[in-house]
Amino acid sequence: MPGRARPDAKGQLTVDLEVRNPQLWDVESPHLYTLETRLFAGEEMLDRVVTRFGIREIVFDKDKGLLLNGRPVKIKGVCCHQDHAGVGSAIPDFLYYYRIALLKEMGANAYRCAHNPPAPEVLEACDSLGMLVIDETRLTNSGKEYMQQWESLILRDRNHPSIFMWSVGNEEETLQSRPEGRRIVASMMRRLRQLDPTRPTTYGANNGGVTEGINEVIDLRGFNYNLDGVEPYRKARPDQPMFGSEVGSTVTTRGIYRADTVRNYLTDYDENFPAWATTAETWWTMAARRDWFMGGFVWTGFDYRGEPTPHRWPNISSHFGVMDVCGFPKNVYWYYRSWWTDEDFVHVAPHWNHNEGDTVRVWVNTNADEVSLSLNGVDLGRKEMPRNGHLVWEVPYRPGRLKAVGYKDGRRIVKVVETASEPVAVVLKPYRSVILADGTDGTVVNVEVRDRKGRPVHTAQNMIHFTLEGNARIIGVGNGDPSSHEQDKCEDGEWQRSLFNGKCQVIVQAGTTPEDILLRASADGLEPASVTIRQE
Repeated sequence: MPGRARPDAKGQLTVDLEVRNPQLWDVESPHLYTLETRLFAGEEMLDRVVTRFGIREIVFDKDKGLLLNGRPVKIKGVCCHQDHAGVGSAIPDFLYYYRIALLKEMGANAYRCAHNPPAPEVLEACDSLGMLVIDETRLTNSGKEYMQQWESLILRDRNHPSIFMWSVGNEEETLQSRPEGRRIVASMMRRLRQLDPTRPTTYGANNGGVTEGINEVIDLRGFNYNLDGVEPYRKARPDQPMFGSEVGSTVTTRGIYRADTVRNYLTDYDENFPAWATTAETWWTMAARRDWFMGGFVWTGFDYRGEPTPHRWPNISSHFGVMDVCGFPKNVYWYYRSWWTDEDFVHVAPHWNHNEGDTVRVWVNTNADEVSLSLNGVDLGRKEMPRNGHLVWEVPYRPGRLKAVGYKDGRRIVKVVETASEPVAVVLKPYRSVILADGTDGTVVNVEVRDRKGRPVHTAQNMIHFTLEGNARIIGVGNGDPSSHEQDKCEDGEWQRSLFNGKCQVIVQAGTTPEDILLRASADGLEPASVTIRQE
């Protein structure tokens, strides 16, 4: 039914529409509808707006946790900055979809925009792929300028079905426990209720069991770390739903298994964390055992430039990510994937290229019930997998074949890691091999090297050179090394990047004509590789 307004009138026009038997938007089946709104003056169309939206029911229950369309859903979330290897914060749309898809594969179902309003394309990717979102403003402030920013954020984003909470800020330590903080947030919440009465507010509070200040008025209590305050807070405020707005913060460097104090690398195990934080296993075990604790958001989904905690120079990016700045998984990724998905798999770390005489800590992540380990056919024992945990063997190194077998409901799940020899060939793995010739689409191509038997060489550090033929361009390269000072942009046209622990990445952006393009990669002494990418 069309709505009508008088010429030159100012006001709000409401039109009721009925959707019969709607398909609901869900993290597992993110069904979207399209609404087209047209503005006419007589027979002349003056404007047209197309809005994608979803229909879903979300309930925050103090005892049952989060209910999405009537079923309990644990928040398996990550906090993310807008930052990727090769491009920084100037991220093209296709790369947002790539990043959100990587998080979904890990089992994540929620994304916190930390700590500022996201690009609209982030929300579009989350709408399309099924990812719940905390949309967060930059500062907790009710002054005129900041309230305008708050209002603009709500008006811009409120039709996105992925958004399930609004966040009024993060760790305002001089304000959050004071009456002034309470009054500021009450003002922000009052304006939110006018613009969007359907969603609750939260705040990233790093003050543990404190109930005063912002926590008095906020709808959903978000805990930034300080999880020892969760139980006391629940006793004090039993009617307020709770979750971890920022948790974890394991610091790791992909592919490193001995700490390096020169390059400032940390071991790639779930063991190092800042004083204020915990390991992945500690926080998730705590959250998983409490139905009323809705889950949490890991700091962070990906490494990002800056904050190289606990180190400084020569680090130029963080170690917090479950994945590095390229989106290559670290081992903590496999911990989350074990307990955030029902997929049958066994992951064994580390690689199996070490020195004779070393004793290697072998970590196994899986959701299998039991795991047995053997080296070159010699049994190293069978162990029961603790729920939400991991397994460790101390193994004297011998070159060869390390084999883990998981046992789950009568099924055997096998994972083998082998000692690799010297690399002989470059291998290219495109995220997509068909892209749109619209000048904005593109693809990510991941690079590794393999030995003569086709085994990946995880210790390789070769310099890889790239050339691109056709109407498209390379826009960035990276390798996930937090201490690499190589250029992400090669303006002289000589694109190259060294492997870091066996991997690097090149990002290609489409041209404007529908023609095939050819990406070549080479390294001194190795067989080169090429991949054809079709532009349509």
